Amino acid sequence: MKANPGGQIDLQEVVGRDEIINQIWETLEQQSIRMNAERRIGKTTIIRKLCAEPRDGWMPVFQDLEKFHSTLEFAVGVYREVEQLLSTRQRIARRARDLLKSIGGTEVGGVFKLPSFSGEAPWKEILSNSVQDLVQECVKRSDRPLFLWDEVPFMLANIKDREGEVVAMEVLDSLRGLRQTLGDSGLRMIITGSIGIHHVINSLKRQGYANSPLNDTFPVEVPPLGIDPARELAARLIEGENIRAKSPEESADAIARVSDRFPFYIHHIVKALKLSGLEGSPDSVEQVVSQQMLDANDPWELNHYRERIPVYYGKEFEQTVLGILDSIAVRPEAISLNDLLVELKGTGTLDDREQLIDLLKLIEQDHYLSRNADGHYQFKFPLLQRWWKLSRGL
Repeated sequence: MKANPGGQIDLQEVVGRDEIINQIWETLEQQSIRMNAERRIGKTTIIRKLCAEPRDGWMPVFQDLEKFHSTLEFAVGVYREVEQLLSTRQRIARRARDLLKSIGGTEVGGVFKLPSFSGEAPWKEILSNSVQDLVQECVKRSDRPLFLWDEVPFMLANIKDREGEVVAMEVLDSLRGLRQTLGDSGLRMIITGSIGIHHVINSLKRQGYANSPLNDTFPVEVPPLGIDPARELAARLIEGENIRAKSPEESADAIARVSDRFPFYIHHIVKALKLSGLEGSPDSVEQVVSQQMLDANDPWELNHYRERIPVYYGKEFEQTVLGILDSIAVRPEAISLNDLLVELKGTGTLDDREQLIDLLKLIEQDHYLSRNADGHYQFKFPLLQRWWKLSRGL
């Protein structure tokens, strides 16, 4: 196995995800899923594997929704995926195709070109008819349709910016409506995203959105690899890259631990060892990690953790969130809410206890922090805490 940091992983080389994949299939028997995952932890690899290797009786459709910037793009994109899937079974998306023709769509080479709309485009009807076409075909075959939609929050944010908050709310409500009306026919969805969807929904609620559009879905958090699979991945990469190591087992263990068991970082560390020509010893592992954390080119894309704060929390709370994270980052042990509040009051960062509770909840949902058994706060990932201190000069 070769190191491939940031690249699309060969699905035959996915390590350590069998358990969560089994859990997902079992959950889908009852309900749809919203997948909660930190970026670069491997969620897209998981859903691609679900699509490529479905259990018997499932018909999966995978789409990356980040590229869609309008409701019409989304609806037509779903239609095209359904049409392509059904065409392999000598079927067509009848309802959606008839609708597209009725609104002036012209078919060229099997692809519909839609007219310009002076008013609101009928995206809801296109989306609903496309999904119903797939459901109807699955019922005939005793299959169940599964939409695997990656980067849903990105799409919702794009739609909110282009078409407004009300339309973004309608997208969430439409998807929930489809799950409710077609769930008994087997329809399931997996919704994922690297931008926390709770931020998108909170933003909409500030504009008067009162619904809970995901309360019918089951939350599944994608964790880092277990320690043994992380060691296995590191060992296979060390071997595949022909890296010299007196004790490959010790080297693999060092890589697994310092990477916080993120596959993305494991691939990066092995690649760096390969390019440096260093022996794969624990000391060399530590050396390349230190170098990459200080690299101005940010090969691990860790600056994203800093850059997304004003996007997630707004300029109003940017400095407050930075102050909270700075205070926790410098502590070797977890800190209680009350002690943190005293410290923040002393620095003039924040003096409102309820506001601190609300912010900590969001920061925890964004995977910066976690709580120990006593409810005290600490960085969730030691690697992130290490980088945060370096980048902030703490």
